[in-house]
Amino acid sequence: MNISGRAAIVGAYESPRRDAQGVHPFAIQVECIHAALTQAGLALNDVDGLCVASGDWAEGGGVNSVTEMAEYLGIEPRWFDSTDVGGCSYLVHAAHAATAIAAGLVDVVVISYAASPRWWPLNTPSFDPFVLPAGPGQFELPFAPTLISTYAMFAQRHMHLYGTTPEQLAEVAVTFRQHAAGNPDAFLGRKPITVDDVLSSSMIASPLHRLDCCVVTDGGGAIVMTSRERAQDCRQKPVYLGGFGMATQRTQISQMPRDLITPAARTGPRAFEMAGLTHADVDVAQLYDAFTITPMLALEDLGFCPRGESGRFVADGHLKIGGSLPCNTDGGGLASNHPGKRGLLALIEGVRQLRNEGPGVQVEDAEVALVHGLGGTFCAAATLILTV
Repeated sequence: MNISGRAAIVGAYESPRRDAQGVHPFAIQVECIHAALTQAGLALNDVDGLCVASGDWAEGGGVNSVTEMAEYLGIEPRWFDSTDVGGCSYLVHAAHAATAIAAGLVDVVVISYAASPRWWPLNTPSFDPFVLPAGPGQFELPFAPTLISTYAMFAQRHMHLYGTTPEQLAEVAVTFRQHAAGNPDAFLGRKPITVDDVLSSSMIASPLHRLDCCVVTDGGGAIVMTSRERAQDCRQKPVYLGGFGMATQRTQISQMPRDLITPAARTGPRAFEMAGLTHADVDVAQLYDAFTITPMLALEDLGFCPRGESGRFVADGHLKIGGSLPCNTDGGGLASNHPGKRGLLALIEGVRQLRNEGPGVQVEDAEVALVHGLGGTFCAAATLILTV
């Protein structure tokens, strides 16, 4: 069954909250869901499909199983998905939803996420594989790895293999901060930075400085998907899911490929093949950017530049407005928001670009957007190609 273009996103809303002290993430999700449905001209009783990833107490999301959220909303969906593979979970949800819609299993699907890590209590039990004394993490526990230190290892390895420089990493942060200046909701939108600012900020895990790391914000979002046919009667301009790809790789940093190939090397080709498009067709991209090294590896594995060339690709301005691949137009996780799992928010920005509705800098006449997310330390990935 060819599902390319068979499903459409007809509502997409991102919470403007960046500091939501005292507001439960469930409440943020409900706000976003109702706003996205209103955009689409649909109501809660139209929804027969629901996607949420199981929450993470450590990032302020609560338990938040799909059954809990359905009960909280007061709906009884006939189709649901609670796949949780980290930050790209919501791109996987969109792919699953498109498949189910094309198969006639469901009509209107809501995908939602919210978290409040800025205020959520962190003295709760952790299920992080890095810290559990049993399971796969036990072999790395003596080295006390952290999320930041594992990403730093990828950056250090890239510098060793390809001569990538700290200045090139810093250019990623500078570029996305420039884009955030056009986004009134961006956490750091009013604070432009330079390469020197990045390099002089505190070293967190060599070679990653503080400004090489994403912001920590509260927030959330929701999208509404339905069939191509029903989308014609909705209020908003439909954005179609033209293609997708997903892949997993490994969990432990000790199993990191020496050549740094990530799952994007498999998700990208699959997405392009399904959509029947090429790299030259992409007008704008939203790439997961928990750290500056993250989008750089994605650029290489997705095929936008040769392996080892992402540093020069970024330094030459290709990710800026007017460049060959404008990227993270809302400021991304490095400048706009990062509640813990940013994949859904990247997808919302991809939709906004194709609708020409901001709130960040706008790529004029954009017709094809690529959205790429990852989970864990490049343990899983998903790539979506959106069209109008």
